[in-house]
Amino acid sequence: MSTLLLAIIVGIPLAWHLGLTVFTYYDAGNVGLEPPEKWTAITFCIPIFGFFIYLFERSELSYDPDTDPYRGNNFNIHPSRADDAPLPSRGDDRLSVDEDDWDDDQ
Repeated sequence: MSTLLLAIIVGIPLAWHLGLTVFTYYDAGNVGLEPPEKWTAITFCIPIFGFFIYLFERSELSYDPDTDPYRGNNFNIHPSRADDAPLPSRGDDRLSVDEDDWDDDQ
């Protein structure tokens, strides 16, 4: 196998992996995920998936409960199926959900 081909096959993925690891280290320190060494180790030891774990954890930092559409048991249920659901849905004008009526339908 050619040395150039081997360098490309091994070098490019390794460069991406190290680049994502370095980005995680600097970004974790900037956004306040402490300790950044922990997130760097996760990203380094679990290639690619570790970086996605970091990104998902990072997105939790900007969680705003006021904009959460599912806060307070407000589930998005299609209006045609609203009678089947024992929970109130968005746009549901019922004051309460009758458990007995729901059980009879099944």
